[in-house]
Amino acid sequence: MSKYTFKQKDFKVFSIDGLENRMEALDEHVRPQLNALGEKYSHYLTEQTGDTFYHHVAKHARRTVNPPKDTWVAFATNQRGYKMLPHFQIGLFESQLFVMFGVMHENKNKGHMADFLSKNIHLLESLPSDYSLCFDHYKIDKSPIDTLSTDDLKHHIKRLKDIKKAEFFVARTLDPKSEVLKTDKAFVQFLNETFDEFIKFYE
Repeated sequence: MSKYTFKQKDFKVFSIDGLENRMEALDEHVRPQLNALGEKYSHYLTEQTGDTFYHHVAKHARRTVNPPKDTWVAFATNQRGYKMLPHFQIGLFESQLFVMFGVMHENKNKGHMADFLSKNIHLLESLPSDYSLCFDHYKIDKSPIDTLSTDDLKHHIKRLKDIKKAEFFVARTLDPKSEVLKTDKAFVQFLNETFDEFIKFYE
């Protein structure tokens, strides 16, 4: 039995109507893997970076009417929260598994990330072609790295620094039907490779 990966049926929880029914399905079909991934990769990131990481599985506690359209586990160096810090994520929409690293608009020091990216834009340009950038974590849409020019990258980095609501994430995604999700071994290898790439952007 798999411990970490997600089956196609797990993604279907986001098609269930009603907040209560969808939350029950998330608890049964998705949260166990998110908790297992949280335990595994909080240790992994701690070992790889030398900083102590904690995992935060989305609770969706503030929702009273609209059911969540995605869910995730986030990793950051604060035990109480992650939105105010650069952080890693593993999560799901109905039609996409995503892995990301970056900063949300809640991060008051996101200018530091912008400065780092400006000085190290080659790290973005050298990402493999199956990586992308995400500029709004609420949206499923992401921009494949090989479709962005140097000027595009500079634009988004400047926007991150200058605009309060701007966000910036390096991302890698999988289709729910991907062969990578067929086994824990393949999925863990994919995640290890992805996090090792993301760590280059972690200061």
